[in-house]
Amino acid sequence: MLPGGRRICVAGALDRRLVFIQREPGSWVAVDLSGRPHASRRWPSWTRDQVRLHEPDSWLSEAVLSDAAVFRLTRPRVLLAALYHPEFFPLPRFPLGISDVARAARATLMGTVTLSDMQLGTTVEDLIKQVSTEPPDILGISATFGQHDLLIQLLDAAFALREPPMVVAGGSLTARNEQLLLERYPNLLVARGGGEATIEAMLAHWHGDVAREEIPGIGYTGAARGGGLAVGRRRTARPVARDASGDILPELDLLPATFDHHGVAQLETSRGCTNTCSFCPRGHKGRWAGTPPEQLRWMLSQIGQVLDRYPGVSRTLYLVDEEIIGGGADAVERILRLARALHEAGFTWESSCRIDQTVRLDRDENWHTERAAMWRTLVELGLRRMLFGVESGVDSILTRFNKETTARQNALAIRTLSALNIPTRYTYITFDPLMTLEELKATHAFQGRTDLLLRPQPGVDVREVVRGVRDEGWAAAHATGRPLHTGISYMLVSMECLIGAAYTRQAAAAGLTGQAEPLMGRVACRYRDWRIGVASRWAQRWVDRHFALDYTLKSLEKVLDGTPRAAVRQARVVLKSAAYQVLGDLITVIEQHDLQQPGRQEELSGQAEAALEARARALRGQMAETVEQVGHRLAGEHAAMLAREYGRWRSATGWELINAGESCAQ
Repeated sequence: MLPGGRRICVAGALDRRLVFIQREPGSWVAVDLSGRPHASRRWPSWTRDQVRLHEPDSWLSEAVLSDAAVFRLTRPRVLLAALYHPEFFPLPRFPLGISDVARAARATLMGTVTLSDMQLGTTVEDLIKQVSTEPPDILGISATFGQHDLLIQLLDAAFALREPPMVVAGGSLTARNEQLLLERYPNLLVARGGGEATIEAMLAHWHGDVAREEIPGIGYTGAARGGGLAVGRRRTARPVARDASGDILPELDLLPATFDHHGVAQLETSRGCTNTCSFCPRGHKGRWAGTPPEQLRWMLSQIGQVLDRYPGVSRTLYLVDEEIIGGGADAVERILRLARALHEAGFTWESSCRIDQTVRLDRDENWHTERAAMWRTLVELGLRRMLFGVESGVDSILTRFNKETTARQNALAIRTLSALNIPTRYTYITFDPLMTLEELKATHAFQGRTDLLLRPQPGVDVREVVRGVRDEGWAAAHATGRPLHTGISYMLVSMECLIGAAYTRQAAAAGLTGQAEPLMGRVACRYRDWRIGVASRWAQRWVDRHFALDYTLKSLEKVLDGTPRAAVRQARVVLKSAAYQVLGDLITVIEQHDLQQPGRQEELSGQAEAALEARARALRGQMAETVEQVGHRLAGEHAAMLAREYGRWRSATGWELINAGESCAQ
């Protein structure tokens, strides 16, 4: 508010921020802070006849705003909140989900948007107090796996108000728990997609421009505001896919605070995936679209300006694309253009893609040579690490997972990437409810293979590398001797039977599934082989006992460079090796029991616990020395953080599950 009661209205997204400054009733000055003429803006339809500019071809113009326009510029008040359990994930990541939605909301030039992220010190009690004392008109909540308890607390508080706000919940967890949530909260809206098109239509709906049934991509139940559906009926408004080749970029309100809390920057350059893995329940499977790299340059500049204020933070950008390369004839050309844009902006970067972006058994040598050259160029252009979803080295499991890859293909790709000196991470699902003991033993053998991680061959032509990895003699001559498990991101992972996934339907057809477990968006699931179920349960206890320390090391690795980063990574290898030994121990105790004698579960469980206790004692001694060595290479808050989490880890006793009572392995 200016002297004399004059007002200021700020609207628009980061790259086209728009300021209206009131001179006198009805008379305003309109300023486009980008310096571009007002006429070049894509003005929302509601502004027609409500906003009149005297000089639309200039960035600065006198303007006449109707009272309705002023109201739309300031209402609704939108609060977007991201939930978080800091006790499980000590270091934050830039909250991309709510930041993307904020940008879409601001682009409508309607209302005001505030973002709140529990990663940055806000508690659920703080959010409840904020919603209760200063209720927003629209409350948007982003929740992912493990946050159902926080979501329920906030929703209970919001819907207990005398005049509840319009509430929409989104994120990977809410899509899985839609039915359960709508039964408990009849007036809740559940966002099923990215959320941008949904929030745009919700703002229009709040102003009465569209009916609730016209809001795209939502699930809802009960009576509509102002009348509508009968209680008990559930409907989903037609999903409208936002053009991922257009604007899927975030607002940066919370980026400085993320760095203040030692977090990392995240960005998204594409949406969707080229595959339809059976364990993935997401609706965009098999569909992919990418943003033209040139449209990212201004955003990279903005992120760089924030990072300039944090010289101690690694200038690494984490691109959270599920599949960054995508398909189509121009896939290689596009990813190289993207890498050049990142490199020219001064960033190193990490992301994810499918293993078949390296090796495909249905393609010729020329295709593989082009891909090998692409990978080398990407490293030259700042690729710091790429995550590949290998998931298994057993053909029967890969078929069950619908990965559309083979064990040989995975092996050749791992060899190729290591020989090309591509920094990699691999994900691998060790246990799944439908697996046999033979498959588990084959999994253990594949994770232990020492002929996959090869020594880098920097002076060797890419075509020779492509040929060499297919020659067992060449591969043996260049093998590092390191087992594959040292390159697996998280060991001992068990399949989650997620609600809505094709794999879950397979398990249900086998009579293995039980009740829904909303905390993790899954259903309870027994193992077809009860012995593997016991082993999976104890493997998860091992994971949970060491998770906070491992996650801290992983997070430190993201924000560090050079020698400190290498030291932290080596500490993670110690944890991976111990986990691999645990897998071997579990297989040993399994083989002492007959599949046809399920009454011996308690005995097997006791043997598994004893094996884990023995490994934990050995690991404690190893980690004492390892952490001491790593600590000498860290400084300041990073050293203090590692010391703090290591102290908690050393004092831990017992084998409690993080999500107690909700294990999928039963």
